[in-house]
Amino acid sequence: MVSLNASSLDGLLDFSQTSLTVCLLSILFNPVAWNIVAQNEYRNKTITRIFGGNAYYGCYFLALLIFSFGMLRDSLYHRALLDQPRHAILPAPYDTLVPATLFLMGQTFVVTSTWALGITGTFLGDYFGILMDHRVEGFPFNVLRDPMYVGSTMSFAATALWYERPAGLLITVYVYVVYVVALRFEGPFTDMIYTKREQQRKNLKKA
Repeated sequence: MVSLNASSLDGLLDFSQTSLTVCLLSILFNPVAWNIVAQNEYRNKTITRIFGGNAYYGCYFLALLIFSFGMLRDSLYHRALLDQPRHAILPAPYDTLVPATLFLMGQTFVVTSTWALGITGTFLGDYFGILMDHRVEGFPFNVLRDPMYVGSTMSFAATALWYERPAGLLITVYVYVVYVVALRFEGPFTDMIYTKREQQRKNLKKA
């Protein structure tokens, strides 16, 4: 059990833990960094040039980075939770049933969206010029617009409930806000890429 002190927020959130700060920074870093890197790639083809002009190799390299940093972020979140005060959140048996169900649903959204989009579709391939022929409209995109972000947020909440860390629920809200802000940049930019592609197709037909 973690001892509480004056820096704790009503015994729920211990701001004195360095692991909490590192966790919050890692959550913010990932979507911000990848949006910056991807938009630079679209404009300047920096990564593609590193791989001799092969856009697929560049995309696979970025996918490896994103996946690796995602695993690191999850590890830091787990560490931060263990350093936070523990309090019962749900009564038995819901204290295990709810987080297990929530985690299963979240991971289902993440895995099925990755399967539907493929590696290049999932890991910003459109910024490398690797565009999909048609918008994916099957599951889970027929249920949610951004199933990967929603599924990830659900997994954060599930982990907080499983370990009975109220701080984890506050971190989950932070995750959701970071994702919403990131989507305000990522969504319109991606739409612009595909709108430009459709306009080019129309111009070719006219020609």
